[in-house]
Amino acid sequence: MMELTTDLKREMFWTMLLARRLDERAWLLHRQGKIAFHISGIGHEAAQVGAVFALRRGFDWVVPYYRDLALLLGLGYTPRDFMLALMGKRGERTSGARQMPSHWSFKAMNVVSHSSPVATQALHAAGIGLAIKRRGEERIVFTSTGEGSTSEGEWYEAVNWAAVHRLPVVFNVQNNQYAISEPASRQMAVSGAAERACGMGLKGVSVDGMDAPACHRAFLEVFDHVRSGAGPAVIETCVYRITPHSSDDDDRSYRSREEVEHYKQNDCLPRAEKALGLEPELVEELERKAKAMVDDAVAFALSAPDPDGPEAAYPVYAEDVRDA
Repeated sequence: MMELTTDLKREMFWTMLLARRLDERAWLLHRQGKIAFHISGIGHEAAQVGAVFALRRGFDWVVPYYRDLALLLGLGYTPRDFMLALMGKRGERTSGARQMPSHWSFKAMNVVSHSSPVATQALHAAGIGLAIKRRGEERIVFTSTGEGSTSEGEWYEAVNWAAVHRLPVVFNVQNNQYAISEPASRQMAVSGAAERACGMGLKGVSVDGMDAPACHRAFLEVFDHVRSGAGPAVIETCVYRITPHSSDDDDRSYRSREEVEHYKQNDCLPRAEKALGLEPELVEELERKAKAMVDDAVAFALSAPDPDGPEAAYPVYAEDVRDA
């Protein structure tokens, strides 16, 4: 297995750190009444950087889900892009401010926007995988969901279709233990989402999603497996959602503060700093850089103009409809 280079270690940690600081600022902006909604990826960053730096970025296809901020930053999405989306400002990359935040789209990097109904992105990924196979390309498709999505029919349909037709699709399940308020133990009778792959005839792997180097190794192995033509795979990254489900959720109604504090002791960000062997001076430098970039992104978005009213309709509705 290829060892992590010094540059890659730094890039992985930097992406995790920037995602965390942007995410934290988003919560503050919501509490200040400057944004309407936020859905967080805090606690998921190690799994996402493990995946994105194992992909062939800009070559492979990506169909993400709403917590994938670190994944998108690793693909070149910027803090300014994120803040424009949160505030619904003109020039927003993913939908021109027509879609709710964190419904990512990034054409230059083959990122396909997902729909709000849970698990439907898995179907999109399977369809893209079928096209890749028919064209004889070496690309793969990476798609991610939470573990709650694996209880949806769309996820089963997509995984089964990919398995039957041996499509080059990797289904990443970021198991954060809660489908909003429903614990994983009430979502599945097996120990984890990777076991659900076994009965459908494809590779299933589970990895500690709080361990960035372990995630990177696991994704490299799975991507190589799928890229070789051996068929699709499910890789479960076991993480923990430290925040509420979203800014509209009160997680105190379904889990104790003691539980959350327990999992904070295993936070993936300080674990990555230690596991990647980063010097304290470097971490301090990156923290200053992250704060400056977040401050800049917030100021940029706050000063950006709102979209004009007619922009909401185009290109959602056709401008010129002729009779057939």
